[in-house]
Amino acid sequence: MVQKLEGKGSQYLAAYKDGDGNWLDGGASYQLHVDADVPVVDFWSVMVYDAETRSMIVNNQIPGLDSNAKLKPNPDGSVDLYFAPELPAGAPKSNWRRTVPGKGWFVLFRLYSPTKPFFDGSWRPGDFEKTE
Repeated sequence: MVQKLEGKGSQYLAAYKDGDGNWLDGGASYQLHVDADVPVVDFWSVMVYDAETRSMIVNNQIPGLDSNAKLKPNPDGSVDLYFAPELPAGAPKSNWRRTVPGKGWFVLFRLYSPTKPFFDGSWRPGDFEKTE
């Protein structure tokens, strides 16, 4: 994870706060927009972790989503991911991960075999946006 090997290995990005700078809250709803052109050779994933234990979040779902899954894409190939205690209205279930009210959480956005746009900083993921 330390070496910058284009097209090989993996790199992880962490997110603890939303786009407004507030800690991610398990009782709130968030959307994360992922562009269609994530700079990877293999795939990307987003894993949800409990802020207190730093272990994968415990709920009745697998704690992550990845580009190999059957995510519902937007017409341009991007995907919107949802993180909330309940499935948000209008959100596809395949693109949602349950959070736990009363608990903070964070994610690791993993890039498997990242390419140059990741390393040169010309690509970056979106921010978590709090939704109603």
